[in-house]
Amino acid sequence: MMRKQAQRRKAKKVSRIRMPKLRLGLIVAPLMVVGVVVSTYYLSANVLDKPIRSIEIVGPFQRVTALEIEAAISEEMENGFVSADLSTIQQRITGLPWIDEATVARRWPSRLRITVTEQVPAAIWGESGLLNVRGELFVRSVRHVPAELPRLSGPEDRAAEVARRYLEVRQRLIPVGLDLRRVHLDARGAWEMTLQNGVEIRLGRRDIEVRTELFLDIVADIITGRAAEIQYVDMRYSNGFTIGWNDGSNTPVNDPDQNADNMLALQGSR
Repeated sequence: MMRKQAQRRKAKKVSRIRMPKLRLGLIVAPLMVVGVVVSTYYLSANVLDKPIRSIEIVGPFQRVTALEIEAAISEEMENGFVSADLSTIQQRITGLPWIDEATVARRWPSRLRITVTEQVPAAIWGESGLLNVRGELFVRSVRHVPAELPRLSGPEDRAAEVARRYLEVRQRLIPVGLDLRRVHLDARGAWEMTLQNGVEIRLGRRDIEVRTELFLDIVADIITGRAAEIQYVDMRYSNGFTIGWNDGSNTPVNDPDQNADNMLALQGSR
């Protein structure tokens, strides 16, 4: 009986886990291909990475010289034609005060082509700063301030807002024969504008949008016909405005939308 049980135990099969067979060639071949590609890349890079022998600078620029651009990127020029970081070169060029945009491209076999666009000053900021057409302060101080540019001023972090208001108001004044010479935002948030003819517009701190619309819709027409007689217009009222005349007198206008006769009198002779 004991012998039969022992034979039965021997007859039981032992289960084994069989690992899949991998062909060595399936692993080695791709690795060899990758190695060849990488080696070819580095070999080619070393062969092509010659010193940069010339720089071509293109663009209608007057404020920045080619020598200034070359000086700004001189450290990057020590790298080879392939290894030169074009993004860094571009950042160094646009970091110059009068450069607005720049593109950098490689030209075989050893030349870099740099295309630059200068900033276009659209307004004077403060005493001697300059804003571009996007309302960005790109130069904080210049020796020679273009006299023909409008003057904008205010807190530096609100330069774009001041520029935007200037453009919006000016766009609506031009059709009626008026133009803006100055826009100022003081530290308390009060707005003032001066027209090209010297008339001062006081908007104050509150209801700026409403007061601006009232000025553009009604007061601008009055100024067009009486500019030589008007010194200022005070818009800092909840229901109207006051016109200050050059002779020292002033005329308050209440509810201008409801007082058509008064408005016609102001637009006519005084």
